[in-house]
Amino acid sequence: MRIVGTVARSLAATLAVVTGLSGAAIAIGVAAFGLTLTGALALYFLVWWTTLFAVLPFGVRSQAEAGDVTPGSDPGAPALPALREKAVLTSLAAALVFTLVAWLLPLAGL
Repeated sequence: MRIVGTVARSLAATLAVVTGLSGAAIAIGVAAFGLTLTGALALYFLVWWTTLFAVLPFGVRSQAEAGDVTPGSDPGAPALPALREKAVLTSLAAALVFTLVAWLLPLAGL
């Protein structure tokens, strides 16, 4: 988890890791599992967004729980959403799920 935090300190590093993981997963889907580039991109897009919504609640504390409510905002709004860390975690998890799904699709006859 420290590595993710270190990478997420810089926007450029976060974008590089997210792009690298995404590109590697799509390349594996095309080269190893016979997906078309368009099919791999579409499948990865769906997996990434689904994984993002699963990862978003991790470690979220509301402003009320943190004891620092910004005037005019909802007390239930996240105090520190840590979106860069979640983008890296989402990309890592999505790459794993995408690779598993790309491996299983031919076995399912799809």
